Amino acid sequence: MLLLIYPAIDTQRLQAIQAAAPTLQIMNIESEQQAQQVIQKADAFYGKMTPELLSQADKLQWIQSPTASLEHYLFPELIEHPVILTNMRGIFSDVIADHVMGYVLMLARNLHLYRDQQQQKCWAPVGNESAKTDFIQSPGTLTPVDKTHRHLSDCIMGIIGVGAIGSEIACRASAFGMKILGVDPHPCSIPEVLKNCWPVSKLDELLKQSDFVVIAAPHTPETEQLFDRELFEQMKPNSFLINIGRGAIVKLDDLVDALTNNRIAGAALDVFEEEPLPSSHPLWKMKNVIITPHIAAASPRVSERHLELLCENVRRFSNQEDLLNRVDKESWY
Repeated sequence: MLLLIYPAIDTQRLQAIQAAAPTLQIMNIESEQQAQQVIQKADAFYGKMTPELLSQADKLQWIQSPTASLEHYLFPELIEHPVILTNMRGIFSDVIADHVMGYVLMLARNLHLYRDQQQQKCWAPVGNESAKTDFIQSPGTLTPVDKTHRHLSDCIMGIIGVGAIGSEIACRASAFGMKILGVDPHPCSIPEVLKNCWPVSKLDELLKQSDFVVIAAPHTPETEQLFDRELFEQMKPNSFLINIGRGAIVKLDDLVDALTNNRIAGAALDVFEEEPLPSSHPLWKMKNVIITPHIAAASPRVSERHLELLCENVRRFSNQEDLLNRVDKESWY
């Protein structure tokens, strides 16, 4: 059997793949012209598949995508083709969950606002800028400052997309004492964290109850521009939106409108409809918005996990075993 790799990968990764399947013939190709010649006899493929390459594939049984997201990988001919497609989902889950909890803590404790104030050398408690700390009387009195700092174990997190990433987010939030709600096209449960994940038809109910709404869903035809004015109007006025899923899921104009008119309390965003986010975009100037530049999955561990998953699937293919992370191509995940 032959595995075609295009574009070519570095020697270290190639050697690891060869070690995972010593009997598998591997061709590491630099140019698309060469790849078009080799694909005719390839049984498996890793890298960037194109309509031109796929049209030349006569024996292809398996394609391994180098990414977890597939909205930029899939095309009509690939969706219709009988070839098995696998992706890289699962290697970022704990990393992204950590990023989400960083957002949650910042929003709950106003840390983003205090960081801004630090740059101005400004000592001003959020909720009452003129308040002075009274260590004798304050603990026995509920103050405006207290009311503007969230107690996480009193909060509900609603997660849209309870897959690998959503499940990790749920576990971390639960460890902080938060109650978890979730919706997913394939309802599941997370032992001791989420007894019953709801079907997507109950998204409205999740929005009405949640203090933190986390989008952990992939970009699919069903989720594209899902979050619009209508959904923002169903969220609690003191709730926050967090998006580490895909930028195409949230209509930014409608989000700006919801923030400007105080329909929601704030947002933390790692992904956007347009990236980079234009410097003129109003989100940059909103104090109740936290922006990170699509780096929620950044970690020194991801590349090694990527190689481990690739090698394991190559080994499984060589031994005619079930592959990990098979994709429903019509659903894009």
